[in-house]
Amino acid sequence: MMVIRDHLVRHAERCTHNAICIPVCPTGAWLSTPPYKFDSSRCLESCRLCLDACPSQAIYAVFRKGDKILIPKKE
Repeated sequence: MMVIRDHLVRHAERCTHNAICIPVCPTGAWLSTPPYKFDSSRCLESCRLCLDACPSQAIYAVFRKGDKILIPKKE
């Protein structure tokens, strides 16, 4: 069974509101008004430009394996 990316989440406590995620997104999935909501229907599964660009690592991916959601451990 394959593990696929289900959606992205913005960690509100880590976000510095620099909005770097908005201009790097090729599909406009990040909305440009605070609290920078995310439209997952526009996101490209293989793209990770916003994750790599975020200086505070406030964006993380949630994965799915079959029907099970794999949520990362909180640090």
